[in-house]
Amino acid sequence: MSKTASNFGPMWLGMASPRMSEQVDPLIVERGEGVYVYDKDGNRLLDSQGGLWCVNIGHGRPEMKEAITNQLDKIACYNNFVDTSNNPAIELSKKVISMTQEEDMARVMFCSGGSDANETALKLARQYWKLKGMPERTNFISMQYGYHGVHFGGMSINGNDYYKEPYGPVLPGCYQIPSPFTYRNEISDDPVELAEHCAQKFEEKLLELGPETVAAFIGEPIQGAGGGVVIPPKNFWPRIREICDKYEVLLICDEVITGFGRSGSMFGSRGAGIAPDIMCLAKGISSGYIPLGATVVNQRVASAWEVDGPEGLIMHGFTYMGHPLACAAGLTALSIVEKENLPANAADVGAYFLQQLMPLLDKYEAIGDVRGKGLMIAIELVKDRATKEPLGHDDESPLMVSRAAMQRGLIIRALANSLIMSPPLIFSKENADEAAAIIDQAFAAVYS
Repeated sequence: MSKTASNFGPMWLGMASPRMSEQVDPLIVERGEGVYVYDKDGNRLLDSQGGLWCVNIGHGRPEMKEAITNQLDKIACYNNFVDTSNNPAIELSKKVISMTQEEDMARVMFCSGGSDANETALKLARQYWKLKGMPERTNFISMQYGYHGVHFGGMSINGNDYYKEPYGPVLPGCYQIPSPFTYRNEISDDPVELAEHCAQKFEEKLLELGPETVAAFIGEPIQGAGGGVVIPPKNFWPRIREICDKYEVLLICDEVITGFGRSGSMFGSRGAGIAPDIMCLAKGISSGYIPLGATVVNQRVASAWEVDGPEGLIMHGFTYMGHPLACAAGLTALSIVEKENLPANAADVGAYFLQQLMPLLDKYEAIGDVRGKGLMIAIELVKDRATKEPLGHDDESPLMVSRAAMQRGLIIRALANSLIMSPPLIFSKENADEAAAIIDQAFAAVYS
């Protein structure tokens, strides 16, 4: 084992090859406070990655420590199977349903994270149709660039092949339609026309498969990791909801990233003007303090399980679903989100941050697009701005900019062709100024 690799011990890291991990200088994070983290050498870094889209309330909140330790003094872990539960799980289920009354949500299943939440949604969607006497409804339709986690179900509905190729064949019955990506599409420069085209492709795919075979459409209200912050035109989601209703197809919104304020609305689907049938939640539900996720279903879907026979058994669950410490953390995290009105702050500071980044387009030809909504922001790099030719797979320019930023005190995420900013929702305009200045310096260092 090389000296560099020994910094990670014998651990493999996510989304990286072992050889790649050996060749980088590791960032070993020791502690966090607010919007900053500190590495093992004591260097302070502005965390514009928010852990990984998740530390919405910021690092080191004393309220969170108190909530977790108070629960730890009672009981750390117990199951939520059959006829057993715990008070934090029960109270958090009530809290989540109260926060989603606008969407008519009725029931919650907890889990350990976003991949679990999406897998749960897919299974519940199929069981719903069995309970409704239509077991042939097993197909799923999703979007190009979509990212729905790393389990086999989520991987199969992902819209990027590089998540699938190492592990295929994927599950049958999973289909994708074009994403309404305004920057990257060969359809139209008119956002309204683009959205309508993609919605029509959804309807065409439904008719091709037969609506009676389709269980659900699943998508992120704003696509995060898969395409580098893809923001659909305003008419897209209402059209998708309309088509789902027309053919009685369930609509699942993957709110793992957008849930609890990141996009500037409490939920991304709410901001898009729709109410899904199923919502997948994670990340912001506990602000990442302890792994936690949830799948939430509306009253119409939940009513299918109001049966006495064995067919109503939900043969699905996780050891750590409704984990007492995680749910105690979730209750406190969500109270902070509401008390401090973090969705509104994300909308305000996010718009300001985006504005501060826009001048980079005029300074650096390597930047093709700067886009965002709330505190979901991306800078996409290109080989040729005029043609929008993407960088080659071996082009390390985004990683070089990310490393240059880190050397100057800022964490940003290099993801394919893009640099992603997803800071804590407590980010201030002063923090945005600091981040924008460092990003400018990082680009100058790489492209001067």
